[in-house]
Amino acid sequence: MTVRRRAALTSLFAAIVLVLSGALLTAPASAAAAASRDGVCDSGEFCYYYNSGELGSVSDFTGSVSDYGTTEPSCYDFKGAGAGQGLCVKNNAASVWNRSSQTVRVYYNSGYAGSYQDFAAGAKGNLNATLKNNNASHQFLSSTPPTGCTTDGTNTKLPTTILVYRVSLGRVDRVDFETYVKNVLPNEWISSWPAESLKAGAMAVKSFGWYWALHSTNKTSGGACFDVYDNTSSQVYKPGSATTATNSAVDATWGTRMTRGGAILQAHYCSTTTACGGWVTGDWMSQYGSRDLANAGDSYSTILNYYYDNITLTS
Repeated sequence: MTVRRRAALTSLFAAIVLVLSGALLTAPASAAAAASRDGVCDSGEFCYYYNSGELGSVSDFTGSVSDYGTTEPSCYDFKGAGAGQGLCVKNNAASVWNRSSQTVRVYYNSGYAGSYQDFAAGAKGNLNATLKNNNASHQFLSSTPPTGCTTDGTNTKLPTTILVYRVSLGRVDRVDFETYVKNVLPNEWISSWPAESLKAGAMAVKSFGWYWALHSTNKTSGGACFDVYDNTSSQVYKPGSATTATNSAVDATWGTRMTRGGAILQAHYCSTTTACGGWVTGDWMSQYGSRDLANAGDSYSTILNYYYDNITLTS
């Protein structure tokens, strides 16, 4: 059975178990943004304003976002007081203040695509006629981003982006890697599960994506390179689905890598022992098993070592 087929079974069996148990694999009704987003344009942040001239409600960001989402309450929204508060940022911003130390590029399309406008560090200004109320993603340009089929990751360095095939949309998006992981985890683990289970899941999701960012040779029928599918053929990626609990798990483990023999582990996972009993023991993790071990008091590192043989966790 191929790895892609295994990953597909992971999500399929997880869905079956959840339906039978009456549980719903949905994100709690909370904003997708991290807790640091408070509707105040602080030093180091890039901020959208609902109105021109830096007026109205504010939506503040500390990093790149490839898709803001379009449905409340899971979208990135305007948080500050004033006109526009609570509305989704996507296609609703009129001006910006870049209080970061990097140039920030605002794009017309999701996935850092289409027409764009650059705002230098410290700059304030209105979005131009093309981008006003037509903003779909933004990117901090600390260096020249990878293009084409390339990735800048290694076995010791996280990739900055990952190429995601948006199957239903028929296109490939280059997604900020952290944004990708944060918008996969709540679709593969249940956000209300114990924190240590979510951290174990965050490590598996990150490692699986990291591995394929380094090794994939996939191409669409049109010849476009991509690393992972956005569905059960790889891991389920849904822009705007991140939750506070899953974001915290990703943040807590972001500086840790999981390797075997010095190489990033292609971390397989599945819902239960019964669902994936034919897999080789030591090469995959049970999602529900991680929940049970966390409830018993085990740390995420203990959980990972319980399921994956001969791994090294390095901070």
